[in-house]
Amino acid sequence: MLDNLEKIEKKFDELTMKLGDPEVLRDPKVLAVLAREQSQMRPLVEKIHEYRGTLQSIDDAKEMRSDVTDAETSEFLDLEIQTLSQQRDELEESVKELLITSDPNDAKDVIIEIRAAAGGDEAALFAGVLLRMYTKFSEESGWKVETMSSSPFDIGGFKDVSIEVKGEGAYSRLKYESGTHRVQRVPVTESSGRIHTSAATVAVLPAAEEVELELDLNEVRVDIFRSGGPGGQSVNTTDSAIRLTHVPTGLVVSCQDERSQLQNKERAFRILRARLYDLAISQQQAEMARTRKMQVGTGDRSGRIRTYNYPQGRVTDHRIGLTVHKLDAVLEGNLSELVEGLSAADRAEKLALVTDGEPSEQ
Repeated sequence: MLDNLEKIEKKFDELTMKLGDPEVLRDPKVLAVLAREQSQMRPLVEKIHEYRGTLQSIDDAKEMRSDVTDAETSEFLDLEIQTLSQQRDELEESVKELLITSDPNDAKDVIIEIRAAAGGDEAALFAGVLLRMYTKFSEESGWKVETMSSSPFDIGGFKDVSIEVKGEGAYSRLKYESGTHRVQRVPVTESSGRIHTSAATVAVLPAAEEVELELDLNEVRVDIFRSGGPGGQSVNTTDSAIRLTHVPTGLVVSCQDERSQLQNKERAFRILRARLYDLAISQQQAEMARTRKMQVGTGDRSGRIRTYNYPQGRVTDHRIGLTVHKLDAVLEGNLSELVEGLSAADRAEKLALVTDGEPSEQ
């Protein structure tokens, strides 16, 4: 455990040094990002220093105790060691708690990408349902929602849609939503009343600042084309749509919602930056999570995470085995019970890893 604490202290010291660098002080954007990161780390580092100080005090008291021969002083030092040991145990628990709750991305804005998967028309309609659910949840949480890009479907819903959610704690509450969402219901186009199963995928990406991710523009191919709407309908008569291709990874981002080429390009780069940042985080988490069983917080998008069953009015999250019989409320954005259940499970898993001597490094 101490080795991991030393790494955290070293990182904090490096941040402090950077904040005193004249070049950083001349760049408000870089300064703001580094200052925020240092501020987020400070409570943990201060608790680590207190924990280390107590360990040293115990060692000092034990050394004094070994040199003392009179009964009165020995009794005093024994009591001192007992008191300090109790403080050590309490501080250790506090450090563990801060380790598992200290995610540098929690305060970030997020980009949510929703894509229709298996199920054809019904999957596209379900993607629209999920969009409305997350929009409602975000607005009720006091966050601002902005559509980044979308591909509307002819009969309603979306082939894919991306939104940006801006607000304090957005990522901390939405990060568990990444994965495949399955719906079971009777489609409006089904005359026989048969229940169909379809799916949509959700990706929740922490928004990345420019200073957090170096993006080589020489590695990005920019294509400009004319926007189009559902059914091929022309949206405008200028070449304003933007397609970005990140050559090293093959990631492709398209934006055509705005009439301004500049606005579409800006949004496309924000999405691309978030995807690349998320890719780096996912690779780090995959390495750290090799021994995990649940992987609640890793956002594995290859697996089914939740089922929305319309006939029975229930929603089941398969990662934690939680079922709520409040389908209508959930689809209206009441996700608190699910979010809190996932958060508790993730915390319990990380605490188990910390207790086993493998502190969770976000």
